[in-house]
Amino acid sequence: MPVITISRQYGSGAVQIAERICDILGYAYFDKNMMVRVAAEMGVSEEGVIDFSEDTYRMRTFLDRLFGRRRMASEAAGVPPGAEGVLRVETLSEIQGIDLVRDTILAAYQHDNVVIVGRGGQAILQEKPGVLHVRLEAPLGARAMRVKEREGISLAEATELTSSKDQAASAYLERFFGIDWNNTMLYHLVANTGKWELTGVAEIIVSALTNLKVVSGH
Repeated sequence: MPVITISRQYGSGAVQIAERICDILGYAYFDKNMMVRVAAEMGVSEEGVIDFSEDTYRMRTFLDRLFGRRRMASEAAGVPPGAEGVLRVETLSEIQGIDLVRDTILAAYQHDNVVIVGRGGQAILQEKPGVLHVRLEAPLGARAMRVKEREGISLAEATELTSSKDQAASAYLERFFGIDWNNTMLYHLVANTGKWELTGVAEIIVSALTNLKVVSGH
């Protein structure tokens, strides 16, 4: 059966929807545990698995990146800040992390029957047959309310967190995969989860998956 990728705005209910889809279809949910299992098949140890995704990525200013890289490199290699070559360490770490995520997603695609939330799945598997690409959105206010209830924080804090997570996800996908997160042409289905119950959205995606199989596998 086809694979599903889900791109989502923060607080749009993607995890709950993905878990419901997995319950309905008997699919596996692509998370850190699955990454470890797939990586093991590729000969990568659990210690070598870096789940570098938009969930942990944050946008940084030029000075953040500059001094952060120098500090990271100096601490890791015992070199005085400012020494030659230290600016490459964090960049290499990010590239290695992205490469591992890409490789494990491609390996999971070969397994079939998997739901992949985030991590650039819509870019990595864009040209692969038998993949349904879904985008989940909702108004900022609705998403902030979900985040407020889930995290136990104020609405103002939730709104700020939601906005910053969206910005980081957009920057992550542009930086590492060269795509515009909001480009609807990347997806087969775009759903506003502010208009539907999350279980209803899961059922709509399952229905779309069935029709994807019937038509062509694009």
